[in-house]
Amino acid sequence: MSILTAGELDFLASLNTRWRRLYWNELMRLLKEDDSPFPISLLRQCAAGELTAFPRMPIRVKKKMCPRGGIQPASAPETVGIATGPAIGHSPPWSAALRPCAPWGGDMTFASRLDQTPSPAPAQGDVHGHWTTEAALALYEAPFNDLLFRAQTVHRRHFDPNKVQLSRLLSIKTGGCPEDCGYCSQSAHHDSGLKASRLMEVDRVVAEARKARDAGATRYCMGAAWRSPKDRDMEAVVAMVEGVKALGMETCMTLGMLDSGQAARLGKAGLDYYNHNIDTSERHYGKVISTHSFADRLETLAHVRQSGIKVCCGGIVGMGEQPIDRVDMLVTLANLPEQPESVPINMLIPIEGTPLAKAGSIDSIAFVRTIALARIVMPKSYVRLSAGRTAMTDEMQALCFFAGANSIFVGDTLLTAGNPGEDHDAALFRRLGIEAKVEALKVQKIV
Repeated sequence: MSILTAGELDFLASLNTRWRRLYWNELMRLLKEDDSPFPISLLRQCAAGELTAFPRMPIRVKKKMCPRGGIQPASAPETVGIATGPAIGHSPPWSAALRPCAPWGGDMTFASRLDQTPSPAPAQGDVHGHWTTEAALALYEAPFNDLLFRAQTVHRRHFDPNKVQLSRLLSIKTGGCPEDCGYCSQSAHHDSGLKASRLMEVDRVVAEARKARDAGATRYCMGAAWRSPKDRDMEAVVAMVEGVKALGMETCMTLGMLDSGQAARLGKAGLDYYNHNIDTSERHYGKVISTHSFADRLETLAHVRQSGIKVCCGGIVGMGEQPIDRVDMLVTLANLPEQPESVPINMLIPIEGTPLAKAGSIDSIAFVRTIALARIVMPKSYVRLSAGRTAMTDEMQALCFFAGANSIFVGDTLLTAGNPGEDHDAALFRRLGIEAKVEALKVQKIV
């Protein structure tokens, strides 16, 4: 008898009562009566989110058990043999034994029938909290075309596939950071040649935000190179949030670690998003940063969420990590109590003077796989194609958009690194038939 893994049990547990009982009873019948091995490989595909590939099971039910829109027997032999899992997209010889009946009388796949039930399975990644590293890794390593098809299918369920959200990023305080992040030119530990600057004036920040809004950006992100903000700086930071909100833009900040009081103050000011990336997997984290822990990152995210601010959290790939680290990073984010509303995926930009200056570049296909997995395990999040676009071909960016990326930073620079010019982005969007996501301006009155 095959042993079910935790991920497979999660899948069964996630089904609503009627479907779970039907599956479990049939599984037990097969194992006890027929002494036939249940196609566990198919259940693993389901646990990994590949329910669209799961064939119709030859479940024996009486007609009276079939409610409208449920399962009804098709003309088939009394006993049907169980085969091993077929390749994705192919029907096994026994798949016609049962056919789900559509409410309108037509035929439906088992997957689409689940979509019609009140409590669908999380096979498409639509239900939060059921991702294991094993299941996510199976997706990441799936045939490339299958992975992209799956990611695009999930993407279309929640977003317009031809709309991309535009954000602008401004460094409001550059350099001199006491943290030793191995990728960052702003660290005081590294000899990158970047000089430290003071916190930018509020009026200047608002003026730059106005330019970004007029150029089509709907979200304005402000970043300061701090370990955490000091109390003396909070008044200016709050004024920046209020000033940008008054322009009708969404606001986002990244200021380092926050305590609960600082997060609450930003939430009261109306901050929409707070960015605090976990950067990589917990296993690989110590090889990149030593001045604060992975747990510190998660603690800040908890303070942000408790303050009512939306979470923007992703990571960086190409820092010498293994594929399992990319998967673990995304599983950590997907299994947070609430998934991040925004997930920036950065491709490392090696900067001279930093410990990762000589890090080898990540394979383009591996990067696209990371984007696709992020889309599948966090289906309702904006997946942002962030730093590193200057090193990407137009074709690679197009694959990323197909894989589910639906947000980018616009402007010639990010915090300190280069970024494709707006003319180039506009030309690429025209070639791909992509439009900027336009939202109605919500002007906040400051009282």
